[in-house]
Amino acid sequence: MLTDNMARVKDALGPVFGPQISFVSITVDPERDTPDVLKQYARNFAADVKGWLFLTGDPAVVHEVGRRYGVISKKTAKGDVDHILLTSLVDRNGSLRVQYVGAGFDLEEFRSDLLRLVDEPR
Repeated sequence: MLTDNMARVKDALGPVFGPQISFVSITVDPERDTPDVLKQYARNFAADVKGWLFLTGDPAVVHEVGRRYGVISKKTAKGDVDHILLTSLVDRNGSLRVQYVGAGFDLEEFRSDLLRLVDEPR
């Protein structure tokens, strides 16, 4: 649901998506989500590789990046990964500006917040 919502916002952003706004989706399960798996996942959502990256990597590094942004995850007994859903807006200076919890946040508010960041003076 979250990725589907992000795809809708991407489409609503029009020409600013890519050159001025990028999405970065980071796996919480890097052991399963190999580059090939994420490439197929991105294709399923028609993610434009010029503006939407799907990242995986060394599990320790991926978990540390997630932790820095408040993502909490835990492997279950079945081997799945339970995690909090967080969408973070990071400005062009790398500062965390806004976080949305869950997948059901207001997409119009999200789009407006993105455009507001684009309009900020450099």
